[in-house]
Amino acid sequence: MNTTDERSDDRVPRKARRASGDVGRQVALQFVRIVVALALLATACSADGRTLAVRDGDVIFHTSRSSQSLAIQRATGSRYSHMGLIVHRKGKPFVFEAISTVRLTPLEEWIARGTGHHFVVKRLRDADSLLTPAALEKLRTEARRFAGRPYDLTFGWADDRIYCSELVWKAYDRALDIQLGDLQKVRDFDLSDPAVRAKMRERYGNDIPLDEPVISPAAMFGSPLLVTVAER
Repeated sequence: MNTTDERSDDRVPRKARRASGDVGRQVALQFVRIVVALALLATACSADGRTLAVRDGDVIFHTSRSSQSLAIQRATGSRYSHMGLIVHRKGKPFVFEAISTVRLTPLEEWIARGTGHHFVVKRLRDADSLLTPAALEKLRTEARRFAGRPYDLTFGWADDRIYCSELVWKAYDRALDIQLGDLQKVRDFDLSDPAVRAKMRERYGNDIPLDEPVISPAAMFGSPLLVTVAER
């Protein structure tokens, strides 16, 4: 009996098995890399709005790059200085917002306009039961009444000019009798900050309407009627 030959023959399948195992591990590792890459791609697409799962009636917030953003942040104590209402047109998401005029802006473009592309999307609590197709149609109809109105630089409560949070608050209030956040008066905000004082002088001079009703992005962001559904 040639034991050397038998041991040699026995080692061949072991080597083959090791080689096969190495190939299997390499294939599995490559598969994991592909899955991770696809997940990162999906996250990126979602983050810039192309596949973000938003619904009509959602409310979106970001930090504006406008000249008044810092004053709004300091006066309200909030990171967020601009907001809008999500609506869809032909299956594509838009933000209905008050900027120079009240208009629709593609969601992807709206997100890109914010500081650091950061945003938060909030949804009405119990939206599945409250935002029925009929309710959403009423909300969209009420919001459209403000289309084309100029932006209100003095944050008045009349309807002839509209600012961002006023647009969304009035749409929900008048369409569905839902108040997203408590109204405040100008005097309730922190008017002592230098950036705020400078902006107030620019807009009002010495005639500051301290008792004017105001709804701020901060008040709406903190409303217990809204829940966060997306953030980046």
